[in-house]
Amino acid sequence: MSNYTTIRTKSDRISFQIAKRTCWIILLLSLLLVSIMIIGLSAGSDFIHPFIVVKELLGYGNGEYDFVLHTLRLPRILMALLVGAALGVAGLILQGIIRNPLAAPDIIGVTSGASMGAIIFIVYFMGSVGIQFLPLAAISGAAIISFIIYLLSWRKGVTPIRMVLIGIGISALAKAVVTMLLVLSEVAATTKAYLWLTGSLYGANMTDVYLLLPWVALLLPLTFVLARTVNVKELGDDIATGLGVKVQVYRLLFLLISVMLAGSAVAFAGGIAFVGLVAPHMSRLLVGRSFAGLIPVTAIIGGIIVIVADIVARTAFLPKDLPTGVFTAAIGAPFFIYLLFRTRNQ
Repeated sequence: MSNYTTIRTKSDRISFQIAKRTCWIILLLSLLLVSIMIIGLSAGSDFIHPFIVVKELLGYGNGEYDFVLHTLRLPRILMALLVGAALGVAGLILQGIIRNPLAAPDIIGVTSGASMGAIIFIVYFMGSVGIQFLPLAAISGAAIISFIIYLLSWRKGVTPIRMVLIGIGISALAKAVVTMLLVLSEVAATTKAYLWLTGSLYGANMTDVYLLLPWVALLLPLTFVLARTVNVKELGDDIATGLGVKVQVYRLLFLLISVMLAGSAVAFAGGIAFVGLVAPHMSRLLVGRSFAGLIPVTAIIGGIIVIVADIVARTAFLPKDLPTGVFTAAIGAPFFIYLLFRTRNQ
């Protein structure tokens, strides 16, 4: 009994140290995030000193930069934060339930489904239906594609490797459908859809922020509540089932959460790629493999990646405002090749 007590005490001490380290990392990342957001509000065709930005945000400014800060830059920064957090956690969930380091919403088909739904809306319904229904179209597309992937992967249950392979195939098919729609549609719709597919935060406003915020605010805490089952599932389906975890039920539930996070993000920002792949891996380097600790860290890192990419996109080539997805792809594509090389023998 004394040996058990000693082991339990050591285990509790280690868990406390890990939790303490995770809290410090979250605090430091939060400070970094706030600093980058202030830099983003300062940078642009008209540079505003960070001190003035802080005064304006706290309500102590003279109102000279109200339009630039509150109408043009702040909504874009907040949208980048929400989109990055949603895509990052969506990728974290997929990597957790599939147990594959290469899993991400844009790789196994979730983002492609969302893009297909949104493009169908843009090409065929934009003139007759309000733009506020675009998120619903994107989420519906992601849900339909994910359901097809899940259905085709089912054979006495869903195995991770089968889901990945079928997801890659369905993703390619969805991209082919999108290409066909663009070819057959009018030039104006094609131009708008192509810009959206690349991934851009241009024209973001506070209405968009308020529409996306509930998805992220509700789904991230729900993911945190269910985090314990992911840690158990990483031991393998058989062991997790033996410990009383309903593997297939939780896998479907997590897949739905991932679909809603990725679909809502894609609906407002377009096909911003590789955030869901890169952010979870960077988080694991900082806090290890505890899923509960990874959720807030991944959300913050995902937000930082998209904010930095958007700052570069709108300031590096002034007066041009390039799509944010160009720069996230520039970061993510080499990282994806590195992961392929690192896992080639696994």
